[in-house]
Amino acid sequence: MAATDISSGRRSIHPVHAVLLASALPLFLGALLSDWAYSDSYQVQWINFAAWLIAGALVFAGAALLWALIDALRADSPRGHGKWIYVGLLAATFVVGFVDALVHAKDAGATMPGGLILSLIVFLLAVAAAWAGFSGSRTGDVA
Repeated sequence: MAATDISSGRRSIHPVHAVLLASALPLFLGALLSDWAYSDSYQVQWINFAAWLIAGALVFAGAALLWALIDALRADSPRGHGKWIYVGLLAATFVVGFVDALVHAKDAGATMPGGLILSLIVFLLAVAAAWAGFSGSRTGDVA
């Protein structure tokens, strides 16, 4: 059973949704760091690492987006306008992440500097989405 705070309209985030939301963040960070390593060393394997990390992050971000969209469309969802900001940030994360995946599908030399810049943008969007997703939640019992 989810704890609900009637006065502020907040409720705790579902644990599965929290795992999906939190799992994309380190994968996008890993892709950013892999792109940075490639820009310093020009060893092609770093781009391959980044491409796989982005693909994995998109799986988790897409599942979190689907969950958030269904939760936002539910009639008993008490979060107000904040839920749509959260859905919008997750959608932007997914779309920019998908474009980043397409950039990383090119030849390794053709991915720079666009791949690094897109990886930075998508990581910052993922941080903002995680912040928005977890900021509206409370844990524990409501007194």
